[in-house]
Amino acid sequence: MKSRKIFILLPDGVGLRNFAFTSFAELGTKKGWDITFWNHTPFQLSELGLKEIKLNGKPRPLTDIFKRAKIESELNHFEKKFEDKVYSSYKFPSSNTGWKNKLKNSIVRFLTNHYSGERGIMNLRNKIEISERKGDYYRHCIEVLKREKPDMIFCTNQRALNAVAPITAAKDLGISTSCFIFSWDNLPKATKIVETDYYMVWSDYMKNEIQSYYPYISETQIKITGSPQFEPHFDMELRVSKEDFFKEYSLEPNRDYLCYSGDDITTAPHDELYLRDIAEAVRKLNADGENIGIIFRRSPVDISGRYKEIIENFSDVIVPIVPEWIQLGEEWNTVLPSKSDLKLQTNIIQHTFMVINVGSSMVFDYSSYRLPCAYINYNPDVVPLQKDIKSVYNYIHFRSMPNENAVLWINEKMEISEVIKKVVQGESSVEIQAKKWFDLINRAPHDKSSERIWNAFNEIVQ
Repeated sequence: MKSRKIFILLPDGVGLRNFAFTSFAELGTKKGWDITFWNHTPFQLSELGLKEIKLNGKPRPLTDIFKRAKIESELNHFEKKFEDKVYSSYKFPSSNTGWKNKLKNSIVRFLTNHYSGERGIMNLRNKIEISERKGDYYRHCIEVLKREKPDMIFCTNQRALNAVAPITAAKDLGISTSCFIFSWDNLPKATKIVETDYYMVWSDYMKNEIQSYYPYISETQIKITGSPQFEPHFDMELRVSKEDFFKEYSLEPNRDYLCYSGDDITTAPHDELYLRDIAEAVRKLNADGENIGIIFRRSPVDISGRYKEIIENFSDVIVPIVPEWIQLGEEWNTVLPSKSDLKLQTNIIQHTFMVINVGSSMVFDYSSYRLPCAYINYNPDVVPLQKDIKSVYNYIHFRSMPNENAVLWINEKMEISEVIKKVVQGESSVEIQAKKWFDLINRAPHDKSSERIWNAFNEIVQ
């Protein structure tokens, strides 16, 4: 039987971790698929033995204006439809420096006001595709697809503007298209930029979300698959022994380590102060007879130097282990994951007894190991306060939490020691509720997401 041919579209580095660095492609090959990565990243997938075609080109400037207007208009629509002001908190101010930016912002405001409601937003979605059809990038995509003749295009995330031209070209040629909703918090933020024939979602919960936000998407277009991002936690070949891990990163053999998982500078602009507070609490616990250390894993896209002084001042308790991502530029979106980081992250989790952070999905990574997560829920004593951290937990995706006991809450600085000690002494019970939350957000079993995605592809082409 002739192999079915699929293009896995990587418009940016977001999809590398889920689809290029895991066993996803290997599984697809076993199921009879001819797999080519349509690669718009600088990463050389051929070095991993994967077949790739480099994707060259960029969206038209006008398309970006339509995209910005669509997002603004959608968030305004969500706010009215659901009578909830939280949607306005997903808007980010654009630069108003220089006449070009001022002109663009004026056009975006006009389009947002002119194209409102379901019908207006649909017009903006159509304008995004119409705009891309007029560009050289679209024509390049048409040429590649006519030459290669794939049976399907699978886009690895829904939010990349440079995915519009390849997806539109595929639809115009009658090629089936599908898209993966990348993250558990993406749909309320109006980040769905591409329009495909099918959508892969994490769970029934996300299926209900996508139908609520985009009622024009029918139930038959939605495939519930789960996310491959958690599968490495169940891959025993990635795990190393505690002895080897501690030796490689110069950790103290008799010390118990917690993980502080850093957030990006937008979500937590005072994140370094939380690391300081935890280090102070750990020092106090150690003075009282405990032997605890902190493994600090910064957000991979945070390339700032804001933690440097804290790490130096608390070198007796903090061990930084830098994520093994590749920095190709000075901006956050030029930092790409590496395959080796999958192994590093899962072993950090395996060899720590809990994680502390600000509202991170690491709660689910740790739930894979039946380990607890503590969320920081207080503002540091700093002037000026750049962000009320409690506002993070007002975001829509936290409403999926079954109840407050799915995580440990640190509501004041003075509670840090108490929370850590509770876990050390085995008195935490949040792991049960965290597992329920994980199962709600991501379809179980959590190690079978790739299998379900390929099964969905088979259903679609049949």
